[in-house]
Amino acid sequence: MNEGVATETLPDRAEATTASGQARQAKIVVVTSGKGGVGKTTTSASLACGLAKRGKKVAVIDFDVGLRNLDLIMGCERRVVYDFVNVVHGEATLRQALIKDKRFDNLYVLAASQTRDKDALTKEGVEKVLRDLSDDGFEYIVCDSPAGIEKGAFLAMYFADQAVVVVNPEVSSVRDSDRILGLLASKTRKAELGERVQEFLLLTRYSPARVEAGEMLSIADVEEVLGLKTLGVIPESGDVLNASNAGVPVILDDQSDAGQAYEDAVARLLGEDRPMRFTQAEKKGFFKKLFGA
Repeated sequence: MNEGVATETLPDRAEATTASGQARQAKIVVVTSGKGGVGKTTTSASLACGLAKRGKKVAVIDFDVGLRNLDLIMGCERRVVYDFVNVVHGEATLRQALIKDKRFDNLYVLAASQTRDKDALTKEGVEKVLRDLSDDGFEYIVCDSPAGIEKGAFLAMYFADQAVVVVNPEVSSVRDSDRILGLLASKTRKAELGERVQEFLLLTRYSPARVEAGEMLSIADVEEVLGLKTLGVIPESGDVLNASNAGVPVILDDQSDAGQAYEDAVARLLGEDRPMRFTQAEKKGFFKKLFGA
């Protein structure tokens, strides 16, 4: 049997219950933004790995039909046999399509299709996949959304309990994310039920020095415009690109400022209180100012 197919036994449905005997529902987290290139897939991969490191059973799903980048960052691109669309259309079972992460036994990846149209996903099909994952004992389902407001992005957010809105600290990214917040408040299942998706702000490519120079919006600026509290601030770092090229989510690089910042964000997502790091420009000492080192 092909090694790309997740043949390991998933949790029995009987195990996916609370002490009271009620079915335990997975928490669905959508990672979204108004524009592309802000770091959504890097964030999805890092959040999924961070939750798995803390013992949570996690599935991370790529909703970007036609592009498919999540499997590259997760380092499992050669193991993709069946994808999300195959499952939605009944061409493969969920167990066939889930790829078990090589680093964590409790982390699985569901890749997007590179060959299908963006309309290949249906609300009913997505709902069934999410329900089956929940029934199989998954505690967190991280949905890596395409940018913007097309169908894949709508389906990624529709069933969400929580939304991590990824924003670069620049005017265009903030403006586009404001539109996404409008959709989260009006076009989700929770909105239809008169409830709210729990929203978090995650700032990426943050440079305190550029903020001080007036070249970049500050954390307070972005929070004021979007009306959200910050879950995490990921500093501008070449480590992010290096990790992505190596197929290793940057959160697993504990020597990297970006990796540590993602660890902090996961802790806050789970309700822990962590100080916000990497938000102040480094102060140059006398010799650094003198010699420019």
